[in-house]
Amino acid sequence: MIHAPPHELGTALEALADAAAEADLRDPWWVFGGAAMALVGLTDRRVPDVDVLASPDDARRLAVALGAGVVTDPGEGQFRSQVYARAAGRAVPIEIMAELEVRTGAEWRPVRFATRVPVAAGRHLVHIPALHEQIAMARQFGRPKDLARADALEQLNAA
Repeated sequence: MIHAPPHELGTALEALADAAAEADLRDPWWVFGGAAMALVGLTDRRVPDVDVLASPDDARRLAVALGAGVVTDPGEGQFRSQVYARAAGRAVPIEIMAELEVRTGAEWRPVRFATRVPVAAGRHLVHIPALHEQIAMARQFGRPKDLARADALEQLNAA
């Protein structure tokens, strides 16, 4: 079941959906992370940004449509992305990634989704991963906040 997002998140999703339509994205893309979790009912946490996963070409097109600069990801820390852009200057910034990977120990693992659940965002749609994929992603990320989110999502799933 999809839940209505808080106003600021809804505004960001609508801007994203409009930009994606303008950019004429060619490949499947997803809203994931906290924004997707809020849309499936995890509403007790603040959503600091909208995370988007797209193909490299589509990520670049979307960045242009949103007026976001593409930056080189140094590949340090727990995450790295072939393409990374951040559209700031709004209540909820939009972060665009392509070929996202998460470090698990010494190994880099791709972040991929197979399911696409459509969500209305103004005149267009955005897509989020199904609940079971969101839980798996949170567990894969493995940070304390992600594990807490995975537990909360599993409780939603059981309800």
